Amino acid sequence: MDLRELSEEIESISRRYADHIGVRRDDTWFVLKLQEEVGELTQAFLMLTGRARKKGRTEEELATALREELADVLCHVLLMARQHGVDLEEEVARKWLSRK
Repeated sequence: MDLRELSEEIESISRRYADHIGVRRDDTWFVLKLQEEVGELTQAFLMLTGRARKKGRTEEELATALREELADVLCHVLLMARQHGVDLEEEVARKWLSRK
């Protein structure tokens, strides 16, 4: 699966979720949701690495939480890029892969 296909699937899920809970997905929502997910990723990382309370979670649960939050951040980056018409594959190739 490429990023465009993944973005399409994530967009569909996000739209249905927002419709279900009655949220308007505008430019502000996209950036705030991304920030929220980065915060959750940070919390999961801190807990996993012993820099925050583990709240009774096992190492396996903490590792799972980190993986899940990484996925959430990726998905919200894709959603925000889509909202702003950014072709991430093209931008990655231009900014990162051109430095090989």
